[in-house]
Amino acid sequence: MNSNLDALLEAACGPGAAQRLVKLMNVAPTLAHCEAGVVTRAELAQALDMALFDGLLERVPTGRAYTDDVVRQGGRVEFDHGALRTVRWPHCGALPPGEAAFTRILKPLGYRLNGTYPLDRIKMTGRSYAHLDAPEHIAQFFVSELHPERFSSEFQQAVTNVVSSSVDPLTPQAVAWLSELERDAALPLADACALLPILVRCFDRQHATPRLADYQALLTESAEMAWIATEGNAFNHATDRVADVFAVADAQRALGRPIKERVEVSKSGRVKQTAFQADPVSRVFIDDEGRQVRRDVPGSFYEFITRDTYVDEETGRVSLDLGFDAGNATGIFKMTAAA
Repeated sequence: MNSNLDALLEAACGPGAAQRLVKLMNVAPTLAHCEAGVVTRAELAQALDMALFDGLLERVPTGRAYTDDVVRQGGRVEFDHGALRTVRWPHCGALPPGEAAFTRILKPLGYRLNGTYPLDRIKMTGRSYAHLDAPEHIAQFFVSELHPERFSSEFQQAVTNVVSSSVDPLTPQAVAWLSELERDAALPLADACALLPILVRCFDRQHATPRLADYQALLTESAEMAWIATEGNAFNHATDRVADVFAVADAQRALGRPIKERVEVSKSGRVKQTAFQADPVSRVFIDDEGRQVRRDVPGSFYEFITRDTYVDEETGRVSLDLGFDAGNATGIFKMTAAA
């Protein structure tokens, strides 16, 4: 056990979290050893990935059941990427608009832009961020931005009504620690342990309880924005990298789990993805009389991906295809619309 990861995850998830999570999911081989008292950006990125994965399993019973099966069979989840949704809009309260709320976190952690994907059918843009130090082993982030200006004026007003109350969980001290991390690629252990829980809180809903009328107006034009209204910037999904996504899909279907009917295949043929439908969650809204009412809405979900290798034309090396595909992503995003 990497003692830095142990301390970080205890700070973010409670005692024993590291021992529990390393049984569930991969840890980058480069993190087998650590320097006592000094946390590298790779260790902090890995710990954030693990804490967010743990949080998603708490919200996604279908994903928890699948992960439990993997562990019982002696395996671990190869955490490939996590996804979150943002809104590129000038009226986001105290939050920076769109993905800027997260690039200010990801870049100091060692992530760099790995690809941009226009999701025109759902009026969004997706961008993937891979880690510089261990791109094949530390999970990527797929961050998408919704563009309200491409929708009706009524929709835009509903967006403003929902997100304008957003608060910023990133404290001035956290910003200072991130600046130090970006400069030095490391932090003292005590500072990293104090920073990680703040970073985890950034991946949540930051705006107030939405009005039901606004939610319904958003849902009419964009299931994705309606999802953001209730779930905010929580992990939309987490993804297990598997050897054969078709075989996994067939096995999960045989178990009666709500998996997508078809596997999405990229234009290159090297990236194949499918997913469970989103698990429903109960959320509070404010009705026209100012009363709190509950509705069941789509929550987060669990995805599967198979990545093939290719020969890099510049280096001649065989590499894992860490790219994404706009068509695949659009199909996968529909898992929160179909729930």
